[in-house]
Amino acid sequence: MSKNAVEILNSLYGYDSFRGHQADIIEHVSAGNNALVLMPTGGGKSLCYQIPSLLRDGVGIVISPLIALMHDQVGAMQQLGVRAAFLNSSLSYAEQKIIEAQLLAGELDMLYIAPERLIQNYTLDLLDRCQLALFAIDEAHCVSQWGHDFRSDYLALSLLHERFPQIPRIALTATADIRTRKEIVDRLSLTEAKAYISGFDRPNIRYAIANKTTPKKQLLGFLQQRKGEAGIVYCLSRKKVEETAAWLSQEGFKALPYHAGLPSQLRQTHQNRFLREEAVIIVATIAFGMGIDKPDVRFVAHLDLPKSIEAYYQETGRAGRDGQPADAWMVYGLQDVVRLQQMQQESTGAEQFKRSERHKLDAMLGLCEVTSCRRKVLLRYFADDAPNQCGNCDNCQIPPETWDATEAAQKVLSCVFRTGQRFGVMHVVDVLRGKETDKVVQHQHQLLSTFGIGSDIEDLQWRSVMRQLVVRGLLRVDLDGYSALQLTDLCRPVLKGEQLLHLRKEELRAPSTKKGAMKADRKSQIASEDQALWEELRECRKQLSEEYNVPPYLIFHDATLKEILETTPTNHSELLAITGIGESKLEKYGDEFLAIVRRHTDLS
Repeated sequence: MSKNAVEILNSLYGYDSFRGHQADIIEHVSAGNNALVLMPTGGGKSLCYQIPSLLRDGVGIVISPLIALMHDQVGAMQQLGVRAAFLNSSLSYAEQKIIEAQLLAGELDMLYIAPERLIQNYTLDLLDRCQLALFAIDEAHCVSQWGHDFRSDYLALSLLHERFPQIPRIALTATADIRTRKEIVDRLSLTEAKAYISGFDRPNIRYAIANKTTPKKQLLGFLQQRKGEAGIVYCLSRKKVEETAAWLSQEGFKALPYHAGLPSQLRQTHQNRFLREEAVIIVATIAFGMGIDKPDVRFVAHLDLPKSIEAYYQETGRAGRDGQPADAWMVYGLQDVVRLQQMQQESTGAEQFKRSERHKLDAMLGLCEVTSCRRKVLLRYFADDAPNQCGNCDNCQIPPETWDATEAAQKVLSCVFRTGQRFGVMHVVDVLRGKETDKVVQHQHQLLSTFGIGSDIEDLQWRSVMRQLVVRGLLRVDLDGYSALQLTDLCRPVLKGEQLLHLRKEELRAPSTKKGAMKADRKSQIASEDQALWEELRECRKQLSEEYNVPPYLIFHDATLKEILETTPTNHSELLAITGIGESKLEKYGDEFLAIVRRHTDLS
C-alpha cells in the first residue's frame, strides 16, 4: 500500500487505517487496473475510487445515477478540501460552462456525472480533451435488467471500454447476487476486472418482522421508542404514503411524504429537510432511497412487503450507515402477497422475467416466515456465510414458538376443497370457526362437515396458518377469482397424513414490543450527565451546517460527536486524533467545538 494513500486517509478523512479490502482495491485501481467492488452500505466504497482519483494524474469521473447523491458526495468532498464538482440538470447553462472550463483547465480532482449525460457525444468529446484518472461506476447494479433499480442508460456504459481503453474503471455496488454480478461484468465489459467481494452483513442492524394485525398501532408502538430519531417508513402505494405521513404528523412526529406523484420541487424540499433537519421521518414508496447517504438514519420500517430480498436489503441498508445501532422493522400480511402477485401477473414483461420475479417473492416470503436466524437466511441468499445465530434479530433474541400444525392444515385444506375453492381467507375462517354469517348461510356452508371444526383456534391463528400454507406452496391465491384460495399438488402429502407440518405460532405483539427489542437502542443512548454537552455539540454542528449550506452529517457524523463527548479533547492534536476529523475539518471547525468542550470541562 502506497504511503501516500495512508497519508490521504489520515490527513484528509481523519481515519487511521483502511478496512476490509479497501487498501487492496485502492492499490489495484491506482496502478491502472479495473475492479468490480461489492461492499455493504456503510462499508466505505467511496474511498475505493476517491483516493485513487487523488493519487493518479488527472480527474476522476464518477458516474452516479441520482442528482441527490451527486450533491451529497460533492458537498462531502468540498468539505474535505477536495476540488470536486458535478454536471447535471440542476445547473444553469452558465454554471455548466464554468464547470467545463475548470475541467479542461485541470482544476478538478473529481467530477460527478449522470450516465445519460456521460454517453452524449458532447460530453465524450469534452472528456477526450482532458487527462482522466479513472472512471468510477457507482450503483453498478443499475445495469441489471433483472434488478429492481434498472437504468437503461447504464447499458451504454460499455462504450467507456471502447473509447477510453487505457483508463481504469471501477464498478461498485452494495447489492448484487451472483446473477447480477455476472450481468455487471458482461454489460460493462469488465471481464478482465478483479472482483473484490466483501460480506453483505450489516451487524449493527437489528432485523424484526411480524404479522400485520393492526399496522398503525404496531408502527406507533415501534416509533414511540424512537422519538427524536431520523428514519424511513416504506409503503407500497402513493395513497398509503400520504395517509401514513398525515397520521404520523397528527401523532406528533415530523413526518413527510415522498413518492413519484408529488411535484418535483416538493419532493426535493422534503428530501432536503430529511437530510438537513433532525428527527425527520420520510414516508415513501421505493421512489425514495437510492443515492440517499444520510449516515444517521436510525430505523427503516416497512408497512408493506418488499417484492424481493434485494429490495429489502437495499432499503433496510439505508439505516445505520454510520455503524451505530439501527433497526429494520417490518409487518406484512397475506394481502401484501396477493397484491404483489397481482402486480407480477399484470406486468407486461416476458414470461422468463415474471418467473424470476415470482422466485424472488418466494424467497422474500421465506425470510418472513423463517423461525431460525433471519440474518443467516438473508446472507445465504447472497451466497454469504453467517453464524447459525446472529444475536441481533427478533428470532435470535426471542425464538418464535412453533407448533404441530398438521391437523390444522388438514382442516384448512379440506375446508377450502369443500367450499369449492371459490372463497377467500375470511370466509374460510368463518366456516372453520362455525360462524353463520350471511355469506355462509347464502352458500349453505353451515351444512358442510368442515363447519365449526376449527372453533378452538382464534381467527388470527387461522389466518396465519393460511398465510404460511400459501408461502409454502400448499395453497395458492386465484388472482383472477377474487383472491380465492385453491389447493396445489404440494398439499397431497399433508392431506393424506404422510407429511408433518410445523408452523410459526402467531402472536399479537408487534416486533418492537418484544423483550430485547431495545437492545440496539440502549447502546446508542447518551448518559444523562452527558446530555447537556451532547446537545450543545449537536447545536454547534447544526449552526455550522446552515452556515456552510450542507447537511449536518457532512460537518461531523454522530459517531465523531460521540467520540468528542467521550474523550473531551482540549487541543488541536487531541481533536485531530478523533476518527472522522482530518486537517481540513480541524481548521474549519476545530476551535468552535474545542471551546464548547472546554467550557463544559471547566464547569464540571
